[in-house]
Amino acid sequence: MAEFAMTNNSAPTALDLIHAAAVALKQRKEEINRLNVFPVPDGDTGTNMSLTMDAVIADLSALGQSPSVAEVCRAVTHGSLMGARGNSGVILSQILRGLCEAVIADEKISAKLLADALTRATTVAFQAVRKPVEGTMLTVLKDSAAAARAGASAGSNLDEVLDIVVKAAFESVRRGPDLLPVLKEHGVVDAGGFGLAILAEGFVTGMEGHEFSERDIAVATGELTVSPVNDWDDEEYLYCTEFLLHDTDAEKSFIDDWIAEHGGSELVVGDKETYKIHIHTDDPGVVIAWATSLGEVAEVHINNMRRQTAERTEMLRSKPAPNTPPKPVGFVAVSSGPGLSEILRSLGVDEIVSGGQTMNPSTAEILEAVQKVHAEKVVILPNNRNIVLAAQQVIGVSERPVGVVPTTSVPQAFSALLAFDGSESLETIVREMTDAAAAVHAGEITTAVKDAKGKAGKIKSGQIIGIADHEIEVIGDEVEDVALRLIDILAHDAETLTILAGVDLDDAALGRIAEAAEAAHPELEIETHRGDQPLYQVIMAAE
Repeated sequence: MAEFAMTNNSAPTALDLIHAAAVALKQRKEEINRLNVFPVPDGDTGTNMSLTMDAVIADLSALGQSPSVAEVCRAVTHGSLMGARGNSGVILSQILRGLCEAVIADEKISAKLLADALTRATTVAFQAVRKPVEGTMLTVLKDSAAAARAGASAGSNLDEVLDIVVKAAFESVRRGPDLLPVLKEHGVVDAGGFGLAILAEGFVTGMEGHEFSERDIAVATGELTVSPVNDWDDEEYLYCTEFLLHDTDAEKSFIDDWIAEHGGSELVVGDKETYKIHIHTDDPGVVIAWATSLGEVAEVHINNMRRQTAERTEMLRSKPAPNTPPKPVGFVAVSSGPGLSEILRSLGVDEIVSGGQTMNPSTAEILEAVQKVHAEKVVILPNNRNIVLAAQQVIGVSERPVGVVPTTSVPQAFSALLAFDGSESLETIVREMTDAAAAVHAGEITTAVKDAKGKAGKIKSGQIIGIADHEIEVIGDEVEDVALRLIDILAHDAETLTILAGVDLDDAALGRIAEAAEAAHPELEIETHRGDQPLYQVIMAAE
């Protein structure tokens, strides 16, 4: 009979098994993201559930040796609430809360207690959702709880009931499209339900000697061909908004009613000490301003779901068909703007890692992107001086050959990619791409955040600065003026100039800069694009 304890003994502890479940989910989060079409096709369910479990693991890791049952349960409940991301993550936090409420007084889990815990989790999760929908992770939870109760009532032991629960979860996932038409229309199962089944599977298979025969997406859902169709409906709310509300005197019912009147997919969980609030809305500012009038707001996350949906669609389009042999060379690039990312993809980049100045991705994040590329060897373009070292660390830990072209700006990556012909060894490819990148003179325009002194003189906070090849060459008060003076510097011996507009520079200003540059430098071939990068109003490349 399988057995585990809430704290240390010879059997796996609950901490071990929760960690095993989190790892299982993280390993398949992209698979879950591909399935995500409900309530909107934003492709982040796997990521959000995994981030929620990461927060649980972080709280559990902070516990001392041999924590009590109460300490474990508090850590799971607190970590999942604080770290809950997205609709699926908030619901998952309530499932975990319900489980903990049932097991808090027990050192060991029996078949009956497992059934009671799943039943309590079902009650808590359904109470959190104002409009429960069949065919989702709530149905998977409800079916799993029913199967556990039936197994325990029939006298099955813990090992057998655990097996029953996992099989019931996957079977419920299979039935989801018959209950929710949008799933059947897209040929998928519910992403959150599948994630919940994987968590259950990971928990149980973490127990020594306990294995199951059905452990594959094809078995769980049938052979799926997920269609890369952008199904974003412009009548949908645009922004997924979530935050923590601390120390408020407002009653939950009051918050529930206000949130329900100002958006959709609304969830409010927790208590007056800390509420976790999730809402889809067209005006996050109104929601956040209202919340700050009630108490302290923290951990604010706002995602543009139209853009997330487009990214999911692009990901599905770029995913190779089953059994397609890997291509010889693939590319990973770091980018901070959707326009920049689109250009990089058009030049052959397979995976984009979000990052740049002030938001440097880790080696682990870059490695994860490398592992997604369907290629025999991979070239990384870090596109920032502060990211080059992290990218180089991937070489020593990747299972496939990896090379790094030490690009320090996105324009350098453009030229490096154009120089690639795929006909040489990895070492030759990296060398030739590096040479091409070095021929690019990069210019950047941004706003000074503090008083400083540079090559061009004294700088006051708030002034506009123009940077050429990492040196501050121009200081001014207007973006367009600084841009034209910087172009004068970059245009020396250059034949082409590419101007990339940041998110804070509108098309009219971009047009004026380009027109003035053409008048001042008729010998230059000038191209303009929207990069929509943050921090830098303009990025330039001269060659």
